[in-house]
Amino acid sequence: MASSKWLTLPPFIPTLVNVKNGNQISSPSTITALKWVTRCCPQIPKTLVHKLFRLRQVRTQPPNHTSFKRLSPKDTLNSGDLIFLPQSVKQTPPPTHKHKHLSHSHPPLTDKQINFIRTLLIYKDPALLVLNKPPGLPVQGGINIKHSLDVLAAASLNYDYSEPPRLVHRLDRDCSGILVMARTHTSATILHSIFRDKTSTASHNIATDKTILQRRYWAMVIGCPRRPKGLVTASLGKVVVDNGKSDRITVVDKSTSVSSQHAVTEYKVIGSSSNGYTWLELSPLTGRKHQLRVHCAEVLGTPIVGDYKYGWQAHKKWGLFEDEEDSSEELLKEETETLLPFGLNMKKGSICEKRPRLHLHCKQIVLPNICESLQNVESGSSRSCDLLGVESLELVAALPPYMQRSWEFTNS
Repeated sequence: MASSKWLTLPPFIPTLVNVKNGNQISSPSTITALKWVTRCCPQIPKTLVHKLFRLRQVRTQPPNHTSFKRLSPKDTLNSGDLIFLPQSVKQTPPPTHKHKHLSHSHPPLTDKQINFIRTLLIYKDPALLVLNKPPGLPVQGGINIKHSLDVLAAASLNYDYSEPPRLVHRLDRDCSGILVMARTHTSATILHSIFRDKTSTASHNIATDKTILQRRYWAMVIGCPRRPKGLVTASLGKVVVDNGKSDRITVVDKSTSVSSQHAVTEYKVIGSSSNGYTWLELSPLTGRKHQLRVHCAEVLGTPIVGDYKYGWQAHKKWGLFEDEEDSSEELLKEETETLLPFGLNMKKGSICEKRPRLHLHCKQIVLPNICESLQNVESGSSRSCDLLGVESLELVAALPPYMQRSWEFTNS
């Protein structure tokens, strides 16, 4: 193959639906060439992708063949199939974005800021980075957001790579803990598939002995669930409040709501205190927006400490804050002493203070060793990425200081 002429896309990997008794069950087992190209190359305009197919410049190489085969948009790929595009597409300028100019409105990061972002790193290999995200730092940019972790990581965590790390999942702004980022297009494609399929196949995975992705959060809640452990299966939907000024997620009846999303959470009590607080370990089997917060507040009846959006009434009853408008953002504004860059202060906000911050932390994640799987493909020992035949990565992130203080207080 003339590598100087062609750009090789990541091999197609079927969706993982289930893992049982060591066997891999895949669905769908095929995908169209057009869909795989657009998924792997979001920076290439769709009009150019269609033009490449029209000019018959999209190729594949069948197994045990040395020659190329032209692909049409509707041709299907099987596990391990590779697609080759002309190298010229690498010079395609990225699509413009209506907020792109905002990324140039801030001065370059200082050495102190870069060093702080690098202290968040808890794991690094050629395929991915894992950070312990601090509370109060948004993952993605947006209106009125001055600093976001995706932009900060692109400026601080490239190391010797020419491309910046990419987000493959999200954490709420005030949530802390493990955040996984991909370092290459290939690893991003695989990780996106893992996190997406974790959600889409959760109903099939409940009874299995092993799942390919496991996430465990620690949360401190007000009150105590009636049972020490269990499974919450309550669909979620978005409702508009405040005359259309804002929205929130709530439990909905799946049979009557067209826009409902299946959501499943495992929970178990890991600690309790005489003053009415309980520590829960939460394992989301799906990845819905505000899933853990809503399941705790509306299903278990134990809102997470510091969650004033979904647990306002409980906080008011317990006298944990004075005003309905109080929030973690207001708390940060009132800090008189900034200990960390980007206006962050992780020491204040425990239950020992008047207005505690959100006590929700992604403490542990278990996922396949993507790097090992890709190395097997490159060495020729495997044609496709076998995510079941590699060791798992087990990563743990320490609690932020204010949650650690709450833990020590309730266990003293």
